[in-house]
Amino acid sequence: MADQTNKRTDVNELGEFGLIEHLTKGHPSKNSSTIMGIGDDAAVINNGKYNTVISTDMLVEGIHFDLMYMPLKHLGYKAVVVNLSDIYAMNAFPKQITMSIAISNRFSVEALEEFYKGVYAACDAYNIDLIGGDTTSSNKGLIISVTAIGHASSGNLAYRNGAMVGDLICLTGDLGAAYLGLQLLEREKQVYLSNPGVKTDLEGQNYLVGRQLKPEARKDVIDALRINQLVPTSMIDISDGLASELFHICKASNVGAFLEESGVPIHPEAEMMAIKFNLDPITCALSGGEDYELLFTIDPKDIEKVKYLPGIYIAGEIVAKEEGVKLHTKGGNIHPLQAQGWQHFGTKE
Repeated sequence: MADQTNKRTDVNELGEFGLIEHLTKGHPSKNSSTIMGIGDDAAVINNGKYNTVISTDMLVEGIHFDLMYMPLKHLGYKAVVVNLSDIYAMNAFPKQITMSIAISNRFSVEALEEFYKGVYAACDAYNIDLIGGDTTSSNKGLIISVTAIGHASSGNLAYRNGAMVGDLICLTGDLGAAYLGLQLLEREKQVYLSNPGVKTDLEGQNYLVGRQLKPEARKDVIDALRINQLVPTSMIDISDGLASELFHICKASNVGAFLEESGVPIHPEAEMMAIKFNLDPITCALSGGEDYELLFTIDPKDIEKVKYLPGIYIAGEIVAKEEGVKLHTKGGNIHPLQAQGWQHFGTKE
């Protein structure tokens, strides 16, 4: 019999979600109060009248952010917002967060005060409380872990696995701008490293850079859904690119999808910058990530409730699994959609 004890599988072979599935398979929930465990934007726990919704995210310096162009106050704000986005993606409302950080000795008290100014600015903007956390040392850089806690009634919760054939695909806001903002910042970083005396060229790029450095979670969309008594059949936030998130919904719901390129919203400034970088704007929207917009599906009978809501676009339809996940281009072609979102395990020690 061959000795398997020395077998080594690189985590890149599985990817982030494949690794999670691999490490957690065969371990079902033991408590009846656990309504949703691993596999959605947030976990859901039954607490009687309301369900508690919990999400945790980690940000690591050099992987998720670069302090050469990310101000600490903006980082604090963004660290909170990206977690709140997961709660809103369950059609729930966040109420509290915990914040844990690991810091190296290069960070002063004043630097951490600046970081927490951003944390509390986000708490004020979204009316949530910072209720705890942990602080420890790091051998290198800054590591941030945020847990967001929210609630919703059972009837309002939206999971990834509820999409049905015939449902309409909806998108909020615009896509691709955060990715292009990152390209701008990375370009200017390289220019600075090559010649520190050169002035940065970010004039007039407030929108694109702002989408990267100071994103916002779509609380306003969840408010609008409540007011219009509309509960999506499925929902997810767009953190790793539209294509990747659409595949998550299709996999969880055991369906396919037909996405219209003409229905994918792209900001004019993002479109112009993509062309300047010799990139295809739709590719930036499909694979860029960090937009923190919402992708959701609705029953066709609810179209009248959604089509007049500002900033929401109907971009396609859920189809049978056998039809796959496809993109209908503006030129009239139909292509299988590729999920090429951001890879979490792209670096090696």
